[in-house]
Amino acid sequence: MSERQACQLVNQPRGTQRYQPTQRDDEDALTRATIALASQYGRYGYRRITVELHKAGWQVSRDRVERIWRREGLRVPQKQKPRGRLWLNDGSCVRLRPERPNHVWSYDFVSTFTHDGRTVRMLNLIDEFTRNAWRSVPGAGSTAGT
Repeated sequence: MSERQACQLVNQPRGTQRYQPTQRDDEDALTRATIALASQYGRYGYRRITVELHKAGWQVSRDRVERIWRREGLRVPQKQKPRGRLWLNDGSCVRLRPERPNHVWSYDFVSTFTHDGRTVRMLNLIDEFTRNAWRSVPGAGSTAGT
C-alpha cells in the first residue's frame, strides 16, 4: 500500500508523515533554566517565568516556554486558604494566642432538634488555654463543664 493510500484510509494529511521535528541546541539548557526558575518562584506560571527568562538574557517566546512547561508537567500549586482570621478595616489581622487561663475565649452557637420537633439552641464558650467549656442551657442559666 502506498503512503498516499494509507493517509487517505486514515484521513490524515501526507505532510504529517514527512514532518521532522527540529531539536534546538539550547533546548536542554532552557529546560533546566525553566525548571530552576519554577522551583525558585513556586507561584509563578509560565508567563511570569518567561519574563524572568528574559531578565536572565534568554531570547525565548512565551509559546516555547509554555511547550516546555507542559512537557515537563509543571503546575502552579493551588493557593492555600489562610486559617480563620479576624480582619480589620486596614487589612491587618488580629488572632490572639492564649497565654494564660481566661485570656482568650471562643464562642459558638449550636442548634439541634428534639424528638418531638422542637429546636434546642445553646451558646458554647471555650477557654482556649485550658479548653474548659461553658455551656448555657435555655431556662437553666449557665452550667460549667469540661
